[in-house]
Amino acid sequence: MIIDTHCHLDDEQYGEDLDAVITRATEKNIQYIIIPGANIDDLPHAQAIAHKYSHIYYAAGVHPYHKEQFDENILREFLRDEKCIAVGECGLDYYRLPENEDEKAQEKEEQKVVFARHIALAKEVKKPLIVHIRDANEDSKRLLLDKNASEVGGVLHCYNASKHLLELGEKGFYFGIGGVLTFKNAKNLVEVLPLIPKDKLLLETDAPYLTPMPYRGQRNEPGYTSLVADKMAILLNVDVTEIHTLTSENAFKLFKGLRKRSFDTI
Repeated sequence: MIIDTHCHLDDEQYGEDLDAVITRATEKNIQYIIIPGANIDDLPHAQAIAHKYSHIYYAAGVHPYHKEQFDENILREFLRDEKCIAVGECGLDYYRLPENEDEKAQEKEEQKVVFARHIALAKEVKKPLIVHIRDANEDSKRLLLDKNASEVGGVLHCYNASKHLLELGEKGFYFGIGGVLTFKNAKNLVEVLPLIPKDKLLLETDAPYLTPMPYRGQRNEPGYTSLVADKMAILLNVDVTEIHTLTSENAFKLFKGLRKRSFDTI
C-alpha cells in the first residue's frame, strides 16, 4: 500500500479526467491520497472530491502566496469535517520577495503572522500541519519551535534537504519526499535522505507539479508516487515493499484522521 500525502487533485489540470487519474493511481496501489489546501476558493472542490471517494482526504489552509485569503472562521468550518485531517499547506516562502528592502521585510513579517495563526489553529483543532518552506529555513524552524507546534506535529512538505531542519524530526515532524528525489540535480536530497529516521519518512507527489523521472515535463499524477518509492528503496538499499509499509505506517501515525479500510493489512 502507498499513501500520497500531498496531491492537488483539486487543481484545474485534472478538470477533464479526474476519475481516470484516480483509477490509474489505484491500479498503482495508491490506496490513500491527501489533498492539501492552498487556496480557500478551491476548498469546496477538495471537500467534494474527498466525500466522493472514501480513500481521499483533504486539508484546509492557505499557501503563503495567498496569505491575504487567510480566514480562521472559514478554515475552522472545513476543519470540522471528518474528511479534513490537517491544517495547511501553510508556511513561509521567500523565493519571490520584493527587491525593495522595506517591502521585503514587510512581506516576510506578514507571512510569519499568517503562519503563526495557522499553527495556533492547528493546536486548537488538534490536527497536524502541512508545512511549506522555501528559502525560509531559519524563520520557519524558529516559528515552529517558538509556537510549540510539536503539540500537533506535521510534515515538511517537499522537504528541501536542509540539514538545519532535521532537528524537527525530534519535535513531531515528518519529511515529505516527492519526485525531486528522482531528478538528476537532486544531489543534496540524495545525500541527506539516509540521515532522516525511517519512521519520519512520507511519500508525496505534489501533483500536478514536480513530476518524477522519466515523466518530468509532463503533468504529474498520484500514481507516480510509486516511482518515488522505487527511488527511495534504491537509495536506502531496502526492498521497495519496506518503503511502502513504513511510509504508510508513518502516515497513519501523523494523520490520525485517516481511517484504515477493512482490506488494509498494516
